Amino acid sequence: MPTLLSFGHGYSARALARLLLPRGWRVIGTVRSEERRAEIVAEGVEGVVWPGTDVVPLLDETTHLLTSVAPDEGGDAVLRALGPEIAARAGQFAWAGYLSTTGVYGDHGGGRVDEASPLTPATRRGRLRVEAEAAWGAIPGLPLHIFRLAGIYGPGRGPFEKVRNGTARRIIKPGQMFSRIHVEDIAQVVLASIERPNPGAVYNVCDDDPAPPEDVIAHAAELLGLPVPPAEDFATAEMTPMARSFYAESKRVRNDRIKAELGVRLLYPDYRTGLRGLLSAGE
Repeated sequence: MPTLLSFGHGYSARALARLLLPRGWRVIGTVRSEERRAEIVAEGVEGVVWPGTDVVPLLDETTHLLTSVAPDEGGDAVLRALGPEIAARAGQFAWAGYLSTTGVYGDHGGGRVDEASPLTPATRRGRLRVEAEAAWGAIPGLPLHIFRLAGIYGPGRGPFEKVRNGTARRIIKPGQMFSRIHVEDIAQVVLASIERPNPGAVYNVCDDDPAPPEDVIAHAAELLGLPVPPAEDFATAEMTPMARSFYAESKRVRNDRIKAELGVRLLYPDYRTGLRGLLSAGE
């Protein structure tokens, strides 16, 4: 039986599991709390609280390995804890995947980037991801595939709640461009890679329509028939350092490779279709 061991089994990995389980897969997911474990068990996943459980025996049963765990200043937490054990079993895995971020490209002033673009992260988060990608890529014999995800949205992560309760903000920074991706499209891209392994491949996972963030909020308000939130100048807007850091990078991410190599046809090729889909589903 094909068996996926998913470290940091969160939002994107849970969407992937919803595709794998009906296909007869065994999916094991690690989470950090008993509450989260109960949630994924209810979805048919074998939940493991980790750190806290010995997962080395599970590695021996794994055919496919996925990690979504964000690195910290100490490096990649999975490799820090299990690097030698994973390296010793690298040849047994049919496929391995690392969910990274388009933040590794840094700021390109609104210009286009693809998988061959230089990695010049502008934030601490992006720098740590570059280092983690390299650490995973340095494991000999590991059939690694890297997925650089754009801004993720989907059920429970759309803008509608904030628009309804009046907390949505349209922060305007001239020339600012973000790329996005619906979580269901992340899942289908990763599944397509599992079905067509190409060790060493890197894929940008984003939709076809990079857009200013204020346009997404405005469209959500229009779909709800509510007033569009007023514009706020980025230079003078009150924002947390974390929120402001998301505006440090502006780029248009290309997604040609997931289409040409994996044959992916996006379910939600732009934020307009994505938001309409969320609203139709009851968001």
